[in-house]
Amino acid sequence: MAELITRAEQKLENTWDLTTIYKDDAAFEKAFKEVEGYIGREEEVKGHLGDSADILYQALTLDSEIDEKLGKVYTYAHLKHDQDTSDAKYSGMEQRAAALAAKLASAWSFMLPELMTIDEETINGFITEKPALERYKFDLARIMKKKKHVLSDKEEKILAEAGEALSTPSNVFSMFNNADLKFNDVEDKDGSKHPLSQGTYSKYLESEDRVLRENAFKEVYRAYGQFNNTLSQTLAGKVKSALFSSKVRHYDSPRQQALMNNDIPESVYDNLISTIHDNLHLLHRYTALRKELLGLDDMKMYDMYTPLVQDEKFEVTYDEAKKWMLDSLKPMGEEYTAVIEEGLNNRWVDIYENQGKRSGAYSSGTYGTNPFILMNWTDTVNNTFTLTHEFGHSAHSYFSRQHQPSNMSGYSIFVAEVASTCNEALLAHHMYENLTDEKKKLYLLNHQLEGFKGTVFRQTMFAEFEHLIHTLSQNNEPLTGERLNHEYAELNRKYYGDAVETDDNIAKEWSRIPHFYYNYYVYQYATGYSAAMALSNQILTEGKPAVDRYLNQFLKAGSSDYPIEVLKKAGVDMTTSEPIEQACKVFEQRLDEFEKLIRKMYNR
Repeated sequence: MAELITRAEQKLENTWDLTTIYKDDAAFEKAFKEVEGYIGREEEVKGHLGDSADILYQALTLDSEIDEKLGKVYTYAHLKHDQDTSDAKYSGMEQRAAALAAKLASAWSFMLPELMTIDEETINGFITEKPALERYKFDLARIMKKKKHVLSDKEEKILAEAGEALSTPSNVFSMFNNADLKFNDVEDKDGSKHPLSQGTYSKYLESEDRVLRENAFKEVYRAYGQFNNTLSQTLAGKVKSALFSSKVRHYDSPRQQALMNNDIPESVYDNLISTIHDNLHLLHRYTALRKELLGLDDMKMYDMYTPLVQDEKFEVTYDEAKKWMLDSLKPMGEEYTAVIEEGLNNRWVDIYENQGKRSGAYSSGTYGTNPFILMNWTDTVNNTFTLTHEFGHSAHSYFSRQHQPSNMSGYSIFVAEVASTCNEALLAHHMYENLTDEKKKLYLLNHQLEGFKGTVFRQTMFAEFEHLIHTLSQNNEPLTGERLNHEYAELNRKYYGDAVETDDNIAKEWSRIPHFYYNYYVYQYATGYSAAMALSNQILTEGKPAVDRYLNQFLKAGSSDYPIEVLKKAGVDMTTSEPIEQACKVFEQRLDEFEKLIRKMYNR
């Protein structure tokens, strides 16, 4: 394998252009000092937010000004660091930027609790008196909605002091999972040994070698199984921490608290689970087909990830990927594709791997900068989807920042994956329609089916388990290892059906899922994916009316309205079952196409 090039050896045109943020590091240092100068200015308004409309406006605009300037400082530093993490200069720069952000966050931590002490009538009077406050009207309304859940200054201080202790279960699991847990090497069918880690586990499950898959699967759950009782109490501690927080803040449950923080009705959560239950027959059909195509008498959970279309060399160069992406996004219209072309032509993307570069891919940026995309490009169709996915994030951020003031230019985590997944759906449709190689079409369909299985069915199962364990604990039922194993196994059996065996190993899978420590986060993968599938279907079938809704009511909206309302205006009402039903219908269509094509090709 060729040695990776250094950062200095990268061709300029293949790197992101950070001079659009600051022309050089000296300009960064000047901006850093300017932001540092804001420390202490909070005293100009602290304790006086309710005195007058002018002081409230001064405080809010000063806070926005700091956020805008600090955002650029931190973005420049973290992107410089990520392009070569071995460069001590930029590691130090990022650490300084993070420390500065923490200082300012601490200095301005008074803002929210102090705003909560002002009555709603006074706030509305200030807005009437000073029309410039209209910019912050929606932000203030959201704060007022949560007023009853904010405690006295003394109580808030106690909770803040207790925060580190209450986060102990999450910290313990993270340390155990990432640092302390060790696995034995595992053998393949030829007796060769392979190192097993959190990173290689998924790779081994995708292997054609069933012996390797089985050995990796059993070793992982042997390792976690040793600590079944300990890990059950670690997770129980996290659940109890969430119960404590919701109780003292006067919420009905941890789920209500978590969803209200993002302005999401609890009915959305219940609706997701009930609708997926109604469509589990599709997953059962897929697992049965998988069992048949793999030729297995007894299919295990470790057989669920190996590709059904093997040995397909689906190589795509970066230039080819750009063309696939641009052509697939043509249904979105010129305004949208012009932004994608601007990003491709003006060095938004850091394309190739180099020594020290952060792994993976992401879209980053802040108000006042371009979006920036980190890639570690290899010539695969998967990277083509990744590039298109990240450009979805980038376009969403671009339009939001162009059309909203900084305080409303971000968007809720609930909708964060919609634009990226919508882009992927449009790419998949275009590639399928234009590929002539039937094996490549099969590979593409398999990719889509696996994506839906993992993001909608699997994440909904996680969401159901997460809510179940919180409900059990709220009802004073102990979360023992035995109970958690039993409940997880029952859900696994329900979701995957009779074609796949649920055994004592997969029953322990809950013990290795970090998302169960994220406090009702995971359901948003499934809702976001479902919304994106529904929106992409509308774009392809309705054309311009759907595109206009998506572009003007969703991508440009930022956080100017509640996320549920933003999606509703775009054409997707997540309080109903329709978007999830539409997404499941797309899965069924892809499954029909896959089964028809594979039986035709292999006379099955």
